[in-house]
Amino acid sequence: MSLLHFQGTSALALDGKGRMTVPTRHRELLDASAKGELTLTKHPSGCLRLYPRPVWEQFREKLVALPMSADGWKRIFLGSAMDVSVDGAGRVLISPELRSAGGLVRDVLLMGMGSYFELWDPVRYAAQEAEVIAQPMPESLANAIF
Repeated sequence: MSLLHFQGTSALALDGKGRMTVPTRHRELLDASAKGELTLTKHPSGCLRLYPRPVWEQFREKLVALPMSADGWKRIFLGSAMDVSVDGAGRVLISPELRSAGGLVRDVLLMGMGSYFELWDPVRYAAQEAEVIAQPMPESLANAIF
């Protein structure tokens, strides 16, 4: 599988059934890399993660191999994982359970994070971003980019 490069933020809205339209700029790569098959799961940061299926399968194998001491984290990621498909109209259905876990009501931010996406409630994301900005930049990051 080739390296995926999802980046940027898209402000989107869920429809009345909890579906989100995947931006056109991401659909072609998702179709080529995963045939439109994705997996959604919770993340402890307060967002949802949306993985192309091959990327999820690699992550899942790493999770399954973790020792019993990581069972709580396995439950968060594996226990909430739901397989979804991009439909003919370019939409993905987000279950009520996952919408609730991510605090998603109507407006959402879809953020490309390299090989996967994060789905955020805009207010929750703004608070999280403010927390990050209030902290000093890690030296490893500062040395890598400046």
